[in-house]
Amino acid sequence: MNTPIIPDFINKLLQNVSTPEFWKKAIGIVVAAALILIFFRVLQMLVARAIKKGVPEQRAQLIRKAIRYTGWVIAIVSVLQGMGVNLSALLGAAGIAGIAIGFAAQTSVSNLISGIFLISEKPFQIGDVIQVGDISGIVLSVDLLSIKLQTFDNRFVRIPNESIIKTNVINLTRYPIRRLDIMVGVSYEADLHKVSDVLKDIAAKNLNALDNPEPLIYFDKFDASSINILFGVWYEQSKLVDLRNSIIMDIHARFAKEGIEIPYPKHDVYIKRSSL
Repeated sequence: MNTPIIPDFINKLLQNVSTPEFWKKAIGIVVAAALILIFFRVLQMLVARAIKKGVPEQRAQLIRKAIRYTGWVIAIVSVLQGMGVNLSALLGAAGIAGIAIGFAAQTSVSNLISGIFLISEKPFQIGDVIQVGDISGIVLSVDLLSIKLQTFDNRFVRIPNESIIKTNVINLTRYPIRRLDIMVGVSYEADLHKVSDVLKDIAAKNLNALDNPEPLIYFDKFDASSINILFGVWYEQSKLVDLRNSIIMDIHARFAKEGIEIPYPKHDVYIKRSSL
């Protein structure tokens, strides 16, 4: 019966650890491994500098990681070979173990395949603001197994790639301009032509709103206590907070000045007297 690979290696190591030749060889192996790691580190820096402008950040990040992991694999293999480990037998055993691990890691494989699709499709890039379900945040990295987000309240979120592939993803910063939609309710007694003119004037005077495209004024429906109007104002994506705050304050102040009522839900109760 053959002696197992790892125990046989450990026995030889214990027998030779006290000899000068062993330490001389060990130092040489460590130096060689360090030189390999240094070489791949320098290579990673040079490649990162070369592709800095012409390659999207998520691909550049993936290339850097591939170079780093390749360097570590080569260094570890060199160390094992230098110490006399039988790599062919070790790789055979690792192959059998890999099959068993593969069955147990189907989710990871699915995430890996999904990650390849995400990187090739490029629905978003590092630095974009996306919304996945009820989670919104800035994309920090796009990896083979997951993406990492930083939410606006400064939380770190990891979302598996498989979940990204299976759900709707909204890229909030894909285009340079967006439209802010505000639902405004006015009373049934209001002059709708006047309301439309006032809303257009509010948009024209707001410094954070764009003149082109023109604002959208859409009379939505007759609600229980108001006529609902969709007021859409275009803006540059970096101006969202400034526009939302200023435009709502402008509507409130201008409507009060023009005598346009913003109704609130109310109910009229009629009491009928009995003939008795």
